Amino acid sequence: MGSARLAVDIGGTFTDLALEQGTRRWTAKVLTTPSAPEKGVLEGVATILKDAGLTPGDVGLVIHGTTLATNALIERKGARTALITTEGFRDVLALGNEARYDQYDLQIVLPEPLVPRRLRLPVPERLDNTGAVLKPLDEAAVRALVPLLKQEKIEAIAVGFLHAFVNGAHERRVREILEAELPGVPVSLSSEVSPEMREWERFSTTVANAYVQPLMSRYLRKLESGLHDAGLTAPLFLMLSGGGLTTVDTACRYPIRLVESGPAGGAIFAAHIAREVGITDVLSYDMGGTTAKVCLIDHYRPQASRTFEVARVGRFKKGSGLPLRIPVIEMVEIGAGGGSLAHVDSMGRIAVGPESAGADPGPACYGRGGLMPAVTDANLTLGRYDPAHFAGGYLKLYPDAAGDALTRAVGEPLGLPPEMAALGVVEMVDENMANAARVHAIESGKNLGGRTLVAFGGGGPVHGYRVAEKIGITSVLVPSGAGVGSAIGFLRAPVGYEVVKSLYQRFSSFDVAAVNTLLAAMSREASDVVAVGAAGRETEEHRLAYMRYVGQGHEIAVPIPARVLTAADVGLIRAEYDRLYASFYDRPVPGSDVEILSFAVTVATLPEPVTAAPTAPAAQPASPVRHQAVRDTATGTVAEWAVYDRASLSPGSSFAGPAIIAEDETSTLIGPGWSARIDGMGYIRLTRGNA
Repeated sequence: MGSARLAVDIGGTFTDLALEQGTRRWTAKVLTTPSAPEKGVLEGVATILKDAGLTPGDVGLVIHGTTLATNALIERKGARTALITTEGFRDVLALGNEARYDQYDLQIVLPEPLVPRRLRLPVPERLDNTGAVLKPLDEAAVRALVPLLKQEKIEAIAVGFLHAFVNGAHERRVREILEAELPGVPVSLSSEVSPEMREWERFSTTVANAYVQPLMSRYLRKLESGLHDAGLTAPLFLMLSGGGLTTVDTACRYPIRLVESGPAGGAIFAAHIAREVGITDVLSYDMGGTTAKVCLIDHYRPQASRTFEVARVGRFKKGSGLPLRIPVIEMVEIGAGGGSLAHVDSMGRIAVGPESAGADPGPACYGRGGLMPAVTDANLTLGRYDPAHFAGGYLKLYPDAAGDALTRAVGEPLGLPPEMAALGVVEMVDENMANAARVHAIESGKNLGGRTLVAFGGGGPVHGYRVAEKIGITSVLVPSGAGVGSAIGFLRAPVGYEVVKSLYQRFSSFDVAAVNTLLAAMSREASDVVAVGAAGRETEEHRLAYMRYVGQGHEIAVPIPARVLTAADVGLIRAEYDRLYASFYDRPVPGSDVEILSFAVTVATLPEPVTAAPTAPAAQPASPVRHQAVRDTATGTVAEWAVYDRASLSPGSSFAGPAIIAEDETSTLIGPGWSARIDGMGYIRLTRGNA
């Protein structure tokens, strides 16, 4: 087995690849093939191996992330799914928690459940909140559903019973019966997919897992086979939404944990860069072809969450999507990528996204049949791209097609020439991203001031300086390989797995023995999953308890010791809860008891050691390779901007904006009033004014 490591990230427009062997790295971008994603992967693998002069046998590890599960949920293109649930609870998916994401919308549209009511099938059984059997499972009723499941040509089944997170015996028995009666039809159990209290979130997550399971299993097995046929016999690992890596078998069993795998890789990449250069608090800004993602990273750790929404019916409105209860890296994601389409809305305003041109046909300037203008068309029209060298020459761009599309969709309705229409589109998308970052910081109780913006993705370095201006950040860092940052992030991710389970506790009656028994079982479960891919590497364990004051509706995560707890720990954990609560809400609530709803255990391999960043030599002037006319989006003026080749810039190179640093996968813009220098790592540091 070879020593090279290969990472592949499938996005909505491009498939990014990163290959590392020792200290050497190669990167590549190819168009995604939506109808058969594995084809784009295999094409990219062949391309990058050829560029590196390596053979498939030189690759010892392949890491993959994909948005396929997310797209299937958003586009409702998953399997024909049925839900078997406790009698009397078939409407939990439709009722939700009865909250309205927009209190004043009299015509509010709620997300449709993935399973229609006629396929939500109740059976007699009942457990109480401790897991004790109140009514035994009616096995005959389960078997009686088989003819209907066959008649409806059901491709996947979700099972969600009341209080199954405490005792999954009834759910496991249903799976045994169905596997005997319907061999080959996958069955997802809520007690395994999301063993936590709150029926709506648990049922929704389990149904979503079942809904994407056949599609993801077929794709992953087909990819695995295609790589093997191409000579890549190395182990294949999948990037999880929570920032760890797992095996294909686990990913096929719990594909819902892959929904944010690509963006998670980007956050891991930014956190690794922050550790390398010693910047504790950064804002990760990843702009790809379809979406832009913003993530807060504190002390080299991305924010984490265990709730996520997908397929929102209210644009950017929290609570308007399908809830998923899975470990995720918390970030805000909006439809503001290079392929996001621009138009004029009913109020005469320029609007961008969330619809995207994708890879096929792509933006109008790709010359592949696209007629609507995208952000890439606007950037090209403003002079920010060289049409002959876009994506390292992989794609030739057509400026006339971009201008025509902008004129039709934006210019004519507003009476603007294509250049000013393009300026409006870019300013709108930059403001959308800046506003998303502001809101995310406020909701997280954190400040953006004093942070460094780490910009990557194909569009991040292009828009980074202007977004930074809008949110008051004066420092931007563009690392090497920024255009394929998420793929490089995959190579930095640990092999890890998180287990979350509910066990209700109060500090006033804390059962230390019961909690230790649960945590030990969770630790073993997570360790068993990680051991398959850890290859003997040392691991570390982290534990969290999700708790709240009695009577409150939302919990906060509190770290607890990763060892056997003692009675003395109870007071220490309570004190830590009070401290964290005060950091969110200014002060604790004296005299109130605290309840614990769930526990989480994460086991992961230790992060790679980071060597100290070398000091860059004294500043030295750099020579541009050419100049090109660029329209500044802040002032609307056109000026000749110097263009530098990143590959020729050595550490210490320094110059003032306006300028462009070009490389194969992206371009970094240095606006007026900004300066750039290359640090000892070869990273681009942008500084505004005298900051």
